Amino acid sequence: MKNSDTRAERFVSARSAGLGLQTYPGEMPHSLDEAYGIQDAAIELWEDTLTGWKVGGINGDWPQKLGVRRLAGPVFKRATYSDSGTQLAMPVFADGFAAVEGEVTAVLAKDAPADKMNYTIEEILELIGALHIGVEVASSPFPGINEHGPLVTISDFGNNYGLVLGAEIPSWRDLTYDQWTFSTAINGREVGRATPAGIPGGPVDSVRFLLENVARRGRPAKAGMMILTSAVTGVHRVFAGDEAMVSMNGSTPIRCRFIPARPAEVSK
Repeated sequence: MKNSDTRAERFVSARSAGLGLQTYPGEMPHSLDEAYGIQDAAIELWEDTLTGWKVGGINGDWPQKLGVRRLAGPVFKRATYSDSGTQLAMPVFADGFAAVEGEVTAVLAKDAPADKMNYTIEEILELIGALHIGVEVASSPFPGINEHGPLVTISDFGNNYGLVLGAEIPSWRDLTYDQWTFSTAINGREVGRATPAGIPGGPVDSVRFLLENVARRGRPAKAGMMILTSAVTGVHRVFAGDEAMVSMNGSTPIRCRFIPARPAEVSK
């Protein structure tokens, strides 16, 4: 894949330094294989441990062009947080793009079989240990990450720079998605309210997509990994200094304050 290593290297370099990239670092990818090839090369370069994955929706006419309606990106240890009831300081790329998303987050109870490439929903439910309230911090050094289609988004870690795991959703195995009302507020103003029923196929189908995607890439999911299953209330732009709150059914909210990303510390 032409220049894939160079593109991955430049994204990793910018992320490591906490800096922005005002233009895409090379030729934009033209296929899913090329985009995930860049992502996989960057995963190998990034000096941290995988703790999970994010799933994002693909909109417009892209699902017809690509044959898929979701995309995947990695989540790493130093960008993984557990909600403790206090406000969390969440780094974002101040010269790039940043957004906050309230999401149902799955935690796997078992390793996914390395040689299994297709799943039923029933098989996925056997692998899930719990569904939680969660937050994705979507951030990239490239400010135009979402303006050039999903292949560009995929190429830079799927536009992920953080996961916050909140409380387990009560009676989650009932999968009563229409009763799980998420609310997202930024700087004290509600910007989104919705349920996961609006996610095509629902959160468990997002987990199915993710497990199949990473297995085909030789990265089968492991027990304990967390999977962000797509934005419930939408993708809401934020900037360093903003504060956000995400809750479900009036629960105590997950609270975040966004700060400029600093040079990364190795924690592999």
